[in-house]
Amino acid sequence: MSLESDRIKKDGGIFLIGMPGVGKSTVGVILAKQLGRDFIDADLVIQRRENKLLPEIIEEKGIDGFLEIENEVCRDLAGSAAGAVVATGGSAVYGTEAMERMKENGTVVYLEASLRVLRRRLRNLKGRGVVLREGQTLKELYRERTVLYERFADITVKEDGRSVEETLDAVMEALRRG
Repeated sequence: MSLESDRIKKDGGIFLIGMPGVGKSTVGVILAKQLGRDFIDADLVIQRRENKLLPEIIEEKGIDGFLEIENEVCRDLAGSAAGAVVATGGSAVYGTEAMERMKENGTVVYLEASLRVLRRRLRNLKGRGVVLREGQTLKELYRERTVLYERFADITVKEDGRSVEETLDAVMEALRRG
């Protein structure tokens, strides 16, 4: 399937951003298959680089240390993942350098889900390796990040009430429209 648009650079990456639980990896794998592109999960790249699981990295390096690593990895992926579909971690949006590079080198797609939907999907935030400051609630995290996702997104796809297939169709259509 061809996507002809000024916004979609032929060799540019497609970078999926959004809260944990929105389906960046799930949608990303299928999107990459449909477009004939490589798929990269930034969280897996981080784990491989550090030889540890995300919760272990956060525990060992602290939140700020983890965010530095994530910014470096996502910045590097934005420069080297030509044509790939990249699922970023939910906290990648804190890395301004990486986010700006993604926008320069591709299309940033924000998968947006309501707090109600996320509460239903997410159970163990710490076990998932979610960057959550001490005492911070999911609602506070959602409000803090939503502003950043909206700031960096080229395209926003609302997920509420959509299946994975419907979300994928909406992403494909948004990419076609540019």
